[in-house]
Amino acid sequence: MTEDLRRLRDELAGIDQRLLELVAERSRLAGEIGAAKRQLRLPARDFQQEREVLERARATAARLGISPRLAESLVLELVASALAVQERQLLSSAAEGTGRRALVIGGAGRMGSWFVGFLGSQGFAVEVADPLAATGALTCLPDWRESDLDHDVIVISTPLLVTNEILLEMARRPPKGLVFDIGSLKSPLRRGLQALVEAGARVTSIHPMFGPDTELLSGRHVIFVDLGVPDATQAARELFASTMVEQVAMDLDSHDRLIAYVLGLSHALNIAFFTALAESGEAAPRLATLSSTTFDEQLAVAARVAGENPRLYFEIQSLNDYGTEALSALLYATERIRSVVRAGDEQAFTALMERGRQYLGSRSPPGGDRR
Repeated sequence: MTEDLRRLRDELAGIDQRLLELVAERSRLAGEIGAAKRQLRLPARDFQQEREVLERARATAARLGISPRLAESLVLELVASALAVQERQLLSSAAEGTGRRALVIGGAGRMGSWFVGFLGSQGFAVEVADPLAATGALTCLPDWRESDLDHDVIVISTPLLVTNEILLEMARRPPKGLVFDIGSLKSPLRRGLQALVEAGARVTSIHPMFGPDTELLSGRHVIFVDLGVPDATQAARELFASTMVEQVAMDLDSHDRLIAYVLGLSHALNIAFFTALAESGEAAPRLATLSSTTFDEQLAVAARVAGENPRLYFEIQSLNDYGTEALSALLYATERIRSVVRAGDEQAFTALMERGRQYLGSRSPPGGDRR
């Protein structure tokens, strides 16, 4: 390596260091802005301000001769980071859980761990019931049955069929506090949820529409399924009141019918995609050398799906009362495309594309009661 090259790389490393120091400084200022907003009782998110930040970034990029797309991408990441800082502060300052206890059954799992942190940030004294839980700062039990169940909030974050068994067993000694599951489907939990309702428990059901790596809830959704115990549903909604999450109310059957398409169809489409590739006889490296923008984007999504928990994905496909409806729709759509192509019918193919363009162009936020 020449001295000039070493010097240039050292300069680059120094710039990287200064950039990270500036990001840290920006996070500190974002925290101070969040505190000021709370004092002034202003909303946590200011879309007009975000627009001005983006416009300023684009103008600066044009003046400096750098890519506007790069500038916009960087600023969006910084805005998201700032909002995450402010959201965590808001949860902490609200301290809704101070002096209250929470139990997360399955708290060693990925979403269970998310709820452990979420409730802990609100001041709850969180306990975990999970045979895989490591001993540490939290009170851990290998089996939820060993608990007194005398908690203000009980979250059940276990595989669907296990959750149903827990609900059924819990109905024999119903807790006094709020109980809710976080299952991706509600069909398999019908019996257990109903048993708890009949036992007089304060039970509801929610579905966080995000993964365990989520830090910022702005733009995310949580679905609340009222089981006929409205005060329980309201109590669950209040746990998220200090966040920027979108709250959506839905009945059990509507939830599973929509999830058959939102999760079931999208999962199946990607599983079909990587299955077709794996069985094509074409080596992945060879396909990568001929990739296109659309292929690369689809491949990235399919790779994430392939890396997910097969058991969970099988449950989403097989346990939904409405699951085969979406799979049949996918099979029918694929066969229509195949028949149109084989017939050389360009007009029919164009009609399919046009219908999709109109449908996707008319998208609006999902229905349901929000706040």
